[in-house]
Amino acid sequence: MPISRRDILLSSGFGLLAPGFAHARVRPTAPRDAVERHLPALDRLVADTMKKTGVPGMSVAVVSHNRVVYLKGFGVRRAGSPEPVDADTVFALASLSKPLATTVVAGLVGDGVVSWDDKIVRHDPGFAMSDAWVTREITLRDMFCHRSGLPDHAGDLLEDIGYDRGEILHRLRFVKPAGAFRASYAYNNFGFTAAAVAAARATGKSWEELSAERLYRPLGMSSTSSRHADFTARANRAFGHVRRNGAWVVGEQRNPDAQSPAGGVSSSARDMAAWLRLQLGRGVVEGREIVKAGALDASHRPQVVSKPAADPMTTAPGFYGLGWDIGYNEHPLVRWGHSGAFALGAATCVSVSPSEKLGIVVLSNSSPVGAPEAICRSFFNLVFAGKVERDWLTLFGGVFAKMMQPAYGRDADYAKPPIGAAPPAALSAYLGKYNNDLYGPIAITQDVNDLAVRIGPRLMPYVMRHYDRNIFTFQPPGENAGGPSAVRFTLDGSDKATSVTIDYFNEDGQGVFVRA
Repeated sequence: MPISRRDILLSSGFGLLAPGFAHARVRPTAPRDAVERHLPALDRLVADTMKKTGVPGMSVAVVSHNRVVYLKGFGVRRAGSPEPVDADTVFALASLSKPLATTVVAGLVGDGVVSWDDKIVRHDPGFAMSDAWVTREITLRDMFCHRSGLPDHAGDLLEDIGYDRGEILHRLRFVKPAGAFRASYAYNNFGFTAAAVAAARATGKSWEELSAERLYRPLGMSSTSSRHADFTARANRAFGHVRRNGAWVVGEQRNPDAQSPAGGVSSSARDMAAWLRLQLGRGVVEGREIVKAGALDASHRPQVVSKPAADPMTTAPGFYGLGWDIGYNEHPLVRWGHSGAFALGAATCVSVSPSEKLGIVVLSNSSPVGAPEAICRSFFNLVFAGKVERDWLTLFGGVFAKMMQPAYGRDADYAKPPIGAAPPAALSAYLGKYNNDLYGPIAITQDVNDLAVRIGPRLMPYVMRHYDRNIFTFQPPGENAGGPSAVRFTLDGSDKATSVTIDYFNEDGQGVFVRA
């Protein structure tokens, strides 16, 4: 699956390096002086990264010792247009939304409205998982640190085929667990969303209203919203770009409203700098307490091992807190971070050294190529080691290139039929309606000589092409689509197909649709 179904958290490289790479040795330095000294080099880092990748636009903020010491935009909002990116250009944050969401909930925890250990069903009685015991016991904390037992990114494909938030959260009850509850880690946007929505229900407000009321407005984040419509209405916004034929072009613009707490925030570098000050100030900005320190501190503590150490003798494990990836190194000891990535055109990164009161956020308007992570990592290298210690862009670029490959379709080249392909059965054998508890009904229909598979709540049609015998292909839609997916019919000796397996839906073994 590309980028763990397109949303990977790399913790600016710290979490990524923990399992397979030894942490670089760093020399303690005077961070405040070092930050100021290396800010001109940050200009060059961004310019060089954009030149090497062609990323159209980026915006960067650095906070040091409660001051915004760097705030700049680079490039353009839209390739081929002259409008420049500046500090107030609004970008889609993708999964960088998660630590903002847990900041909102930390506010509620500090207010005494909810606790991190509230059961989700206390605030959302209709919520259910596949196991009744897990349904009764699962908490906000469990979902915010991805230890629910749900498979990696469960529910994302439901979003891609058109289901709304309410229906996706309802259908989580049909997802078979992939790991042990509270004993395994798997990154999940809609489990995270379920917890945030439950917390919002405790206030009687929608998540979108709550996040604005509890965090964005009090902190003066006037360009930040959890609604996609607000993002598209901004005059100064960055368009998402994808790479086609070697060039960055504006592609389909992702609407992430269904998973808003997990991936639907839009913001500017200026607003994110205010939020960084809140994190480094333990909930206090300009002498005003926005979030109680104890509640916010909980989000920064490890809750689950997210990346076991490949070699426990030489490498460190990675941890996940509540909406944060957390790593430990020699100096500075503690690092917090998170990345966001949409294949349809967003890549973001935040990296924080709380002991040194330093944070950097990088926003970009392209599908992920490792650029924000490389800038964050390189800048921290400069501050704490005095030099950039390796080619981080090549490293992260390679990681993302590998993750961009779809999970389905790797067993064959489904772009063209094999030589000597066997003919299909009569097309009438495949026609009809098929059901799947998780993904809902589909229909196989015929228009003249072509079959189509109709999927999602609106039964949108996608043309199928014959591949070999009872295997056809179609091009899936949305954020998680790669190349063509196989559609495999089972006839069992009858004149009608009894079931169909769609590879695109079958990564976790739940892609079989049975004839109605």
